[in-house]
Amino acid sequence: MKKKIIFMIINMNVGGTEKALLNMISEMPEDKYDITILMLEKYGGFLSQIPREVKVEYVKEFNEIKEVYYNPPHITALSLLRKRKFFRAFNIMSLHFISKAMNNRSYFFKYLLKECPVKIIEYDVAVAYAGPMDLISYYVLNKIKAKKKVQWIHFDVSKIRFNHLVESKLYNQFDKILVVSNEGRKKLINLIPSLKEKTEVFLNIVSQKLIHSQVKEGTGFQDDFNGIRILTVGRLTSEKGQDIAIRVLAKLIENGYNVKWYCIGEGNSRTKYEKLIKEYNLEAEFILLGTDPNPYPYINQCDIYVQPSRHEGYCITLAEARCLNKPIITTDFTGANEQIKQKKTGLIVSVDEKEIYQALTEMINNTELRNMFSTNLGKELIDFTSKSRRISKLI
Repeated sequence: MKKKIIFMIINMNVGGTEKALLNMISEMPEDKYDITILMLEKYGGFLSQIPREVKVEYVKEFNEIKEVYYNPPHITALSLLRKRKFFRAFNIMSLHFISKAMNNRSYFFKYLLKECPVKIIEYDVAVAYAGPMDLISYYVLNKIKAKKKVQWIHFDVSKIRFNHLVESKLYNQFDKILVVSNEGRKKLINLIPSLKEKTEVFLNIVSQKLIHSQVKEGTGFQDDFNGIRILTVGRLTSEKGQDIAIRVLAKLIENGYNVKWYCIGEGNSRTKYEKLIKEYNLEAEFILLGTDPNPYPYINQCDIYVQPSRHEGYCITLAEARCLNKPIITTDFTGANEQIKQKKTGLIVSVDEKEIYQALTEMINNTELRNMFSTNLGKELIDFTSKSRRISKLI
């Protein structure tokens, strides 16, 4: 009999968490697993990449509570008061103060999700995959019936807004907590020691077979540039550090290097970055390519891959660049040392413009160094998976 598994996520936006889910599902045999993806909203560039055999469901009620969840409670209450919805405004502010006083947002979520019925089907495993997101954690705990419930942490909890007093009340109700790097696990346990016995590391799965097949499908770079191509893949947000990259590139161009820096991804910092690019007169050298669900032809064709992130959980794009044996420079975020061997398979630097600049000039000027990193990565036995064994253990 097939095991019934449900993964809950925000949406299928083009991002590392969503890619990791798709990669894992691709390694789960259809004859063994009955898989459902439950999303808060029907959105994202990866929707079309969900396998046909996977059931896709949505929380229909989320559209009605979305603004209340995302907006500060006083803004929501004022909006409701203007609409003369006094009772609801009072309820929201009261529940906010109670939740804050007791370090427990369950009261607030119970009110928000009161119209959401408990799912009829009982699953073998229910996974709160978009972690940390406390609404999804609460939903999996209270609205889904399952023999085993798992919380999956994809981010560095020391770098994001994370109230350990609030989250500990939710997380201690799960049967297992999975974290995507050893360093990430240590940081979680430092904040919530009571989770130590139920917390394990589960590295994100990267499908080498899928990457190498998709390299052949896309077109990659369309310009005829003959200098050094630098590439970064990730959402255009502060945490991914593209603003640092822009300033580093400005210095490279000023010092006469024949380089272009390309970025694949979209995000809420695009306008800010476009202004910064214009400020440094880099319109022809710093190229925002937008979102592309298949970045692999670009990764394969670039000369140097740079990950300038301020923080990560387990960087999927870094793992993908490793799969394609690219010379890599990465900042020292959580999990970087678990992927790159310093000065053997790449360079790890601080989140610092000068250090990234120095690492890049070293790589640009030293073709032998780039070749050595590529060769060493090619020799590595990158077992991202132990696929079926790891997934079976999870179930």
